[in-house]
Amino acid sequence: MEYWANYSMTAIFFLLGLALPAAAFTVGRWLRPHHPSAAKIITYESGVDPFGDSRVQFHVRYYLFALLFVIFDVETVFLYPWAVAYDTLRQDVGLFVLVEMLIFVLFLFIGLIYAWKKKVLEWK
Repeated sequence: MEYWANYSMTAIFFLLGLALPAAAFTVGRWLRPHHPSAAKIITYESGVDPFGDSRVQFHVRYYLFALLFVIFDVETVFLYPWAVAYDTLRQDVGLFVLVEMLIFVLFLFIGLIYAWKKKVLEWK
């Protein structure tokens, strides 16, 4: 019986996760004032009437830098809890924990060297 109780609680939380935002948006739509006009539809650019195309193309290197940042940011997210729990893990599992994390950091370092060799880190 406990097996199905776990699934039912998960289903309840899932349904609440869908229902509460939908209810909030619906009540917000009922309560807010809605008076559209032509002046409210135009894009606001610091009080100046907009001109030209609003679409700006970014260089692809910007996205490569952003991707590398996300990769090494995620590495930090994985390293921090490991470093906090290292002493306890070392007593329970032994040297395996250290070797496992060194392999993880080694793969990331190989990725960094690959990006460096491909000249992804150079901005021209």
